Amino acid sequence: MDQPTIQQIATRIYSLREDMGFSPADMASAIGIDEAKYLEAEAGGYDFSFTFLYRTAEKLGVDMIDLLTGEGPHLTGYSVMRKGEGLEIKRDEGFKYLHLAPEFKDKLAEPFLVTAPYRESEQDAPIKMQSHAGQEFNYIISGQMRFAHDGHTEDLNPGDTVLYDSNRDHGMIAIGGGPCTFLAVVLKDPKDI
Repeated sequence: MDQPTIQQIATRIYSLREDMGFSPADMASAIGIDEAKYLEAEAGGYDFSFTFLYRTAEKLGVDMIDLLTGEGPHLTGYSVMRKGEGLEIKRDEGFKYLHLAPEFKDKLAEPFLVTAPYRESEQDAPIKMQSHAGQEFNYIISGQMRFAHDGHTEDLNPGDTVLYDSNRDHGMIAIGGGPCTFLAVVLKDPKDI
């Protein structure tokens, strides 16, 4: 699948927001950014982070795939994604996300294959934190990850897993001199199901 352009996504977000009667301030508050930054994003002024898209879809009551492709998922029985395929979501600061079930409708979880780049500059710096509704499960496939969650830090290796409350601040970086590839499954907040 071709990755949609930033402007196409921005236009979809604007149209949905208008249709649903939300103000830019409502959206900015739900996403956790200031209104000016939100309006810049809605105008296509910068690429969207995963967190921005996830929280926007949540606020608008749509699947993230609706924002990315303009078409809602339609499969209900099962969905197969072949090795190396997936809907590319965002290269958030070098991160590569492949959505592994973009066509499955009414998902209770969002599965991604994520590759985090190794950056020497991040190794001794505080890890950039984020949060979003629900829980998240990460399985390390290759490389090494430093995972931070609500004041705790863990170094993870291939085969290691972590399940966490993603409502709390969390973040991760690749360590060990190379990229880290992991399976990330974002589970919806039970109160939203």
